[in-house]
Amino acid sequence: MAKSIQLDVNGKIQQIEVDEEEPLLYILREDFGLNGPKFGCGLHQCGACMVLVDGKASYSCIQPSVTFEGKKIETIEGLHESEENLHPLQKAFYEEQAAQCGYCLNGMMMAALELLSANPKPSEQEIRNSLDKVICRCGTHSRFIKAVKKAAQSNSKF
Repeated sequence: MAKSIQLDVNGKIQQIEVDEEEPLLYILREDFGLNGPKFGCGLHQCGACMVLVDGKASYSCIQPSVTFEGKKIETIEGLHESEENLHPLQKAFYEEQAAQCGYCLNGMMMAALELLSANPKPSEQEIRNSLDKVICRCGTHSRFIKAVKKAAQSNSKF
């Protein structure tokens, strides 16, 4: 059944007509053109679809979009202002070459951002625990950890 909802995505409130069961991921990708969140497992397990919802890293692949009405949704596309003005976390990931195929990159950054927002100076174990929400099959975890450490050392406000 179709329903009209308002979604706050990357600081922009948008009115959209949705099927009540349609997952947020599909709305973000198909209707809003935001391709950072990816479809991975479709089971809330791999983290490729992760977005921040009210500051918390959340899976978007099977949760109906109507449950996100009235919440602040942030995607990886909302982190930076321009190509020249990267978010400190994006800059650290770039400098540490913390991506290989890039499929999990969205989830890794969302999980890291949630952590750094709550704890700007995390220990390595806290970083590992946070990134554990996301599956990376390329084996670049060591670079992800270095990038999050670098971002934490930047003294930026997350």
